[in-house]
Amino acid sequence: MLILTRRVGETLMIGDAVTVTVLGVKGNQVRIGITAPKDVAVHREEIFQRIHKDDPGAAGTTTAEPAASDAAGLPDKP
Repeated sequence: MLILTRRVGETLMIGDAVTVTVLGVKGNQVRIGITAPKDVAVHREEIFQRIHKDDPGAAGTTTAEPAASDAAGLPDKP
């Protein structure tokens, strides 16, 4: 695992096309912004695991639009 330190407003690059920017820090939560091509799926880990648990064949699938809870950073419904 690569560990980096970034401050609010600073960005890191993943490859040539994905950027991750620290937008804010509040307590133990970090708010980040991710810019990626539409063909790159971006999910929180728990959403990613749920997708693959529900559909084991989904390993190669991507989504152009994140789920509303993903985009808003809302907690998952039980």
